[in-house]
Amino acid sequence: MGYKVSLNEIITDGVVVTDTTLASHDYSERARRHLWLHFSRMGAYSETAEIPVFVRGEKSYVWDANGKKYIDGLSGLFTSNLGHGRADIAEVAAAQMRELAYFPLWTYAHPTAINLAEKLAQLAPGDLNRVFFTSGGGEAVESALKLARQWHAMRGDTGRYKVISRHTAYHGTTMGALTVTGVEPFRTVFEPLVPGAIKVPTTNFYRTEVHADDPEAFGLWHAQQIEDAILREGPETIAAVFLEPVQNSGGCFTPPPGYWQKVREICTKYGVLLVSDEVICAFGRLGYWFGAERYDYVPDIITTAKGITSGYAPLGAMIVSDRIADTFMQDDRQFLHGFTFAGHPVSCAVALKNIEILENEKILENVRYNEPYWRESLESLKDLPIVGDIRGAGHFWATELVMNQETKESFVGEKAERLLRGFISPEMFRRGIVCRIDDRGDPVVQFSPPLILDRSEIDMIVGTFREVLTEACAKI
Repeated sequence: MGYKVSLNEIITDGVVVTDTTLASHDYSERARRHLWLHFSRMGAYSETAEIPVFVRGEKSYVWDANGKKYIDGLSGLFTSNLGHGRADIAEVAAAQMRELAYFPLWTYAHPTAINLAEKLAQLAPGDLNRVFFTSGGGEAVESALKLARQWHAMRGDTGRYKVISRHTAYHGTTMGALTVTGVEPFRTVFEPLVPGAIKVPTTNFYRTEVHADDPEAFGLWHAQQIEDAILREGPETIAAVFLEPVQNSGGCFTPPPGYWQKVREICTKYGVLLVSDEVICAFGRLGYWFGAERYDYVPDIITTAKGITSGYAPLGAMIVSDRIADTFMQDDRQFLHGFTFAGHPVSCAVALKNIEILENEKILENVRYNEPYWRESLESLKDLPIVGDIRGAGHFWATELVMNQETKESFVGEKAERLLRGFISPEMFRRGIVCRIDDRGDPVVQFSPPLILDRSEIDMIVGTFREVLTEACAKI
């Protein structure tokens, strides 16, 4: 047992070594005392339950402070699209810091923000040519909500303040974004929220009782729920509809055939802005630059973050159609909104390099190549009695767990807690796989690894998952 001599070194057996391999307990103890983790049950970390501390990453792998290696099966948080440890991205960041470390986009501009905005306009669908930068995804959604309200008001539609989104969907935690979010436990503790939140059903085909044998009819029915909500509330009160191409929360709900096209038609019909929330889905997660490209629709606004820099620097963006943006480009008008660090020069330089690598190394093509293999590999788990539904796209997959495959009876309450947090999550982690356990709807296990992952690593993830689920079946 070494003892601490500085922040960077410890002594063990008379030899000075770096604390990144031997000071896990010390890190964990200091984290318990001073660090407040996000969305975490801090009381679960007692003196005997160490907080996991990651100290290094390379490609699709990360290492903890004990030196143990893991497959990053969640890309950090759906973020590290290019994986870890790329020196070429670090060098770009360092060069930009030396040249211009910081300057705001309030009144002024700088080259990396200009170059990145131009590049995003080239990649985005339709006439989405104007880019408003943020520091992250929640800020991008917040910005889109405020933009929709102000745009309608500037046109004389001062009563349009309501937003439609889906049950269980997660869109961020700022007060505006939380209004759009459909995860009730995240909302109720902060009520009263920003008014005007309207919720419609998710596109969960596995558990539908409507058009269960016809995916296209199912999709049109779900789109109709949005039109019904608009008519019920009054079109003159609805500002925007917020939807993810593939909904994350609840477990990778993919859109049924025709769904997005019908939603686009409905929004246009009633003058409602369509916001495609692509904080997760953009920059290759689904095998395309944007989910809107994959599913063939043109929204009015795209919100994005995460994969825009592959996590090498914080950045988000709201990409806006000319039709919306041009309203603000007249006279003395301005969008009354902004953030100090939005469009940070270093983050924009990193994003440009990230996009260049995604293009040059054909990363999106790798995702499309792997998608059928992901599906086939996960579908093979259905011989296990607790595996219900397999759904997802690209490098973005969920496995829903059930007590009974025929009745689809779900694990709930204490049973779900014991299965997910009591066994599967810690056992996957113990075996070197980082994944996500999600019980914000029916219980699912999610994998969303770096886009550079190859099929042998998919085999490692799914093989380990099979072992853990087999043991879970025996315990049940």
